[in-house]
Order: sequence, then C-alpha cells, then structure tokens
Amino acid sequence: MHIRPAQLSDRDTMVELLVQDAHQRRALDPTLWKLAPDACAQIASLISSAMEAGIPPFRQQWLLAQADGEIVGITHSIILPVPPIYAGELGAPGLIMEDCFVSDNAPANTRAELLTAAEADLIGAGAKILLASSVVGGAWEADISAQGYAPLTLYFAKVGLSPAPRINGVRHTTDDDLDAIVALSATNRQVLNDLNGLFWKPHRQADARFELWMARSLTLADRDMFVAEHNGTLAGYAIAQPATSLHFPAAHAVSDIGFIDDYFHTGYADPVAGVATDPAAMALLEAGEAARGARGDDALLVVCPADWTSKRHLLRAAGYNPAIKWFIKTIVDRRGTVK
Repeated sequence: MHIRPAQLSDRDTMVELLVQDAHQRRALDPTLWKLAPDACAQIASLISSAMEAGIPPFRQQWLLAQADGEIVGITHSIILPVPPIYAGELGAPGLIMEDCFVSDNAPANTRAELLTAAEADLIGAGAKILLASSVVGGAWEADISAQGYAPLTLYFAKVGLSPAPRINGVRHTTDDDLDAIVALSATNRQVLNDLNGLFWKPHRQADARFELWMARSLTLADRDMFVAEHNGTLAGYAIAQPATSLHFPAAHAVSDIGFIDDYFHTGYADPVAGVATDPAAMALLEAGEAARGARGDDALLVVCPADWTSKRHLLRAAGYNPAIKWFIKTIVDRRGTVK
C-alpha cells in the first residue's frame, strides 16, 4: 500500500468512495445526515473546483491510499482560516475533515496510515495546530484519539424541533442591544480562552470585530437573533441560522438543518459548575430552536466546547446529543517549540 495526493483523473473513484462514506453517516441518523439528491454531482463539483482553482480561497487536499492497484481509502483536509475574533498566534490550523473513508477490503492499518500522512501534509503546509473531525460513534473516532488528539468541540444535535419556545424574558435583538451583546461576548471569549488559550485566545480587536459582525448579522434575512433579559439587563444572546457546508460533507443536504454557534448566557458562565440547569438560558435556546423549526428545519446543531461542562449539561437537558466531535493536537507551543 502507498499513499499519494489525489489527481483530477481520480475524481470518479473519489466520488464513489465518498458516497459510500456518506451512506455510513446516513445510517447513523437519516434526518441529520440526509443525502443530497445530486450527491455525486456535488462531490464531483467540489473536487473539480478545488483542484482547478488558480487561487483557491483556502487550501484543500485529498490523499488516496492505494493497494494492489486499487484505491482503498481517502482523506480530505483543509487549512482552516482563523475567525477574525481570535488571535491565531500559531497561524491557521489544519483540519482533517469528516469526509474520510476506508473501504472494507483495505489493509488493516490503512486508516492510521492515512491519518499520519494527512498530518504530515498539513504540517508541511505550515499548520502548527491540527484538528480532526469525526461523527460520534463513527469509524474514525477511535483512530483519531489513538493518534494523540484530545476532544476540542462538540456539535450537539437535535432532530425534531420544538414548535414554540417559552418566552420568559427572551426577545428579538435590536441595534440598541449591540453594546451589551459585545460585553457578554467578551465574557464568553474569556471562558474559551481559559479552556484552551492557544486555540481560543481573543484577538486584541475582538470586541470591535464582533460588534461589526453582529451589526451585519442583524441585516441578514436568513437568521434570527435573540437576547435574554433579567431585571432589565441582558444576560444572554443567541443566533439561529442555516447550517453550512463546513460541518457537512458535500454529499449531504443541509437546507433543512439549523445551526447555533453564537449562544451564551450568564446562567452557565461557570464552565465547571454543578448540573443545575438555568431556566433562562434554556428559554433562550428554545427560542432559537423554535425559530429554526418555524423556518422548516428538521434538525439543529449547537456548538459547545468539549470541556464546558455546564453548557454540555444544559444541552443534554434540552434533548440534544453529541453528533460531531472535533479533536485537537498542538504541534508547537507558544514559543514555537516543537512538541
């Protein structure tokens, strides 16, 4: 067996493998991992556009494992742009995507060797932080852990959304709320920094950048923004929006999936607090869920750092379960020393 970069001439075989990969995910949850009607065409289009782009928006790489002349495995990785509110002192991380696959007739060590090769490729491209994505309970989860990765982020999912929220101090966001939302975001970012300062260290202009994004978000018709009030003061915010292709491989349909990333409430601000669930924080989440349900979504993903215990407990209490897990492996420390 040997591993090599994919070529455009491999596209048809790559499509075949990645469709099999998509069927494995669909077997775990046919609603969350619904196949796109034109799954083959979407995969082929992604591969073609990435390989033929003169100046691609970000680096993508597919590696193929070949044994006895047959392609038996594939990995897909990207150099992930750093969100503008984070410092990104170690540069853009490399992310081994969810759409990786090994066929049943592959040699026993294929998955581990593909992961090692994908790591080496990303490090060669300049990545000092490595990320890897896997569906919870998927074929790659154990291999990723065995390669020295630690859980970083959980994407909680719920299928079958509640039709109406408990309002209880939750309302739609207005321009007048922006200053308070930025202040709450700073608290949220501090928790993230405490959980993993290398990955989530805020940018020195994070407040200004976040405020610009919130102001723009208020003008976008595809999302609903909510705030939670307590005694006249904002205690939380949430943005419910459509899911994107970053978390769903090209073979899957995302038009009926909602996504909540920006969600924070002071009721779970202590990441290691006990298991008591704050009802106001729950009501805020329910408002976002109901908004996506009203827009016709069948499922919803909510982002939660793996070590944020209080937020994890709230999501489970609301009927959400981990569906996707991102792992992290740091190659160098703050001083640039190779580990």
